[in-house]
Amino acid sequence: MPIKKFRDISEMKNPVYAVGSPALLAATRSVWGLAEKICPLRFPPGVYRHRSVEDAELLRKQWQKVNVTAQQERIRKP
Repeated sequence: MPIKKFRDISEMKNPVYAVGSPALLAATRSVWGLAEKICPLRFPPGVYRHRSVEDAELLRKQWQKVNVTAQQERIRKP
């Protein structure tokens, strides 16, 4: 199946869903639900205060590392 790239939606011949249609919302929910089942991302609940942007970035990278490791373990399992 060929892959086509578009710079703008107006370049598409027949868009599958109209903007704002209930079908588009249902399709989006379906895709997000599938992504949640395949590769769920987990972040500790709560609000975190940081002294600097660097501290916030460090915490985000730690969470990202945990999520990536969990995904790699899921892939390795038969």
